[in-house]
Amino acid sequence: MPDRIILSLKYGTRYPADYVNVLFNACRKAMRGPFRFVCLTDDATGLVKGVEALPIPDVGLTPQEWYRGGIWPKLGIYDRALHGLSGRCLFIDLDMVVLGDLDSFFDQPGSFIGINETSAWGRDPTGKPKLCSAIIAFDAGSLSDLAEGFRANKADILSRFRTEQDYTAATLPDISYWPDDWVISFKRRLRRPIGVDLLLQPKAPPAGTKVLAFHGTPRPIDLISRDKWFWDRFPHLAHGRVDWMARYWLDNGGTLP
Repeated sequence: MPDRIILSLKYGTRYPADYVNVLFNACRKAMRGPFRFVCLTDDATGLVKGVEALPIPDVGLTPQEWYRGGIWPKLGIYDRALHGLSGRCLFIDLDMVVLGDLDSFFDQPGSFIGINETSAWGRDPTGKPKLCSAIIAFDAGSLSDLAEGFRANKADILSRFRTEQDYTAATLPDISYWPDDWVISFKRRLRRPIGVDLLLQPKAPPAGTKVLAFHGTPRPIDLISRDKWFWDRFPHLAHGRVDWMARYWLDNGGTLP
């Protein structure tokens, strides 16, 4: 049987090791069969046993370009060699909350599968699909043209595309999408309306949720940190530690800041 590989990416200081460790432990609970958990990273400090830490494949970025708009180092996941990994890959951003049944993501057919945020996140369900690459599936090495094309035409691509997922969406000829209820948005489904969020915590994820997506602000750590009083962007007034998020974090080996 081909390997089932869960990929994550950690670089710089925005996401500490806790994010990787929590994601790894949550994935262990959500998988019925064997899998490998690989973290592509520039710093493996603090990662727990079971996480395979490997260098981020070089796609020709300068140090400054790593931190411009988008997550351009993410294109390294499409590297033809990818450290000799082979099999089906499920890439998951570190600010995703895994709550159950990742096996179905591996079973879903498609050369490249991502989130259609237009319909899944309630942004005009009749509109044109828009790719979100926060959780994507592909076969290792099969999309190497994305990485090689970027290496060969970096300046042009950086000038034409705001993010790496925009470049990916414009380049791949065959994109399919997860069922809309597999990955739900914290902002669209759980955040309280303006004003109400001053009085009530965000709603807990509904039973049966597979993956909860945090995109932009806030991030999961914001909901459990004591360093911030108001953790959302004005005019939203959400504040305080969110109980269900703190339980998820602790239950999966994280520490509360």
